Formats: sequence, structure tokens, C-alpha cells
Amino acid sequence: MKLAICPGTFDPVTNGHLDVITRAARHFEKLIVAVAANPEKSPLFKTEERLAMLNECLSDKDNVEVIAFDSLLVDLAHEYGSCAIIKGLRAMSDFEFEFQMAQLNRQMDEQIETFFVMSSPEYTYLSSSGIKEVASYGGQLSYLVPEPVETRLLEKFGKGREKPEAAGKE
Repeated sequence: MKLAICPGTFDPVTNGHLDVITRAARHFEKLIVAVAANPEKSPLFKTEERLAMLNECLSDKDNVEVIAFDSLLVDLAHEYGSCAIIKGLRAMSDFEFEFQMAQLNRQMDEQIETFFVMSSPEYTYLSSSGIKEVASYGGQLSYLVPEPVETRLLEKFGKGREKPEAAGKE
């Protein structure tokens, strides 16, 4: 079976993440979406919450499985018998970092290939950190994230910060 792993922090999952996952899933018999625990990043959502959001958003994809991991990606690939790692790219800055990681993974196991999936143009600006900032100020989220994620962001941030009174108004 041709199986690939699409790893990430997904804090939170964006429409851009879902675009890459959906497109990659069409080319493999099975795609494992692997949620990195990564406590160094101080995630907004607990691992279990990120798993739940992804499972809800991907429930219609029969060949996609969502798991959590806290190990080397190559070790996870060995555990699942994966032949490929899928990484989404938005910009050249993503490429530089991901290229370095792909080379490191290749050094550990040259049988596991990394495939880069270019972000669809309408998602090239999306980042989880940007979405968290928009949510914290009560900005519009519906075009950035799927509804289950928007709901959870609103629960975390409420309706956003109160807007300061305009200068000079009493």
C-alpha cells in the first residue's frame, strides 16, 4: 500500500492545510495526518483538541487517518510503513526550512521521499499564527478556517478584544 504522512502542528488547522491534505490524499492509498505534540511551540490548542478539529474537518475522507506523534518523523514513517512525507509550501521561506528538514530525513532513511505540495494561490498567505492573531482581535475567520475551527477559536478568544474608544470621544 502506498502510504504517506502529512505532519504538522495544525494549531489551528487552516483552509490551506486542508487544501494540501485533500490534494495529497488523491495520490496515495492512505494519508496519515500526523499532529506533532511540539510543546516548545506553546500551542493554543491541546493535542487532543487539534486531533478533534482535524477529524471533524476530514471525516468525509475515507483514506485519511489523523494521529498524534511525539517522535522523529522518520521513526513514525517506519512505524506506519510510509514511503513518503508530504509538506505544504506557501513561500520561499517555507521551502528553505522544509528543504533542510527533507535532507535531514533523507540522511536518516533515503527510502522515504519528501513531496512538496504548493499551496493553492488563495491560501498562500494563511498561517496558523496569523489566524490566531485575527481571532484574538475578533476578526472575520470564516474564509480562513473551516467552521469547526472557527467555533473553537471563538470559544478560546470570545468575540475578541474590546475595541478602544476613538481618541477624543467621551
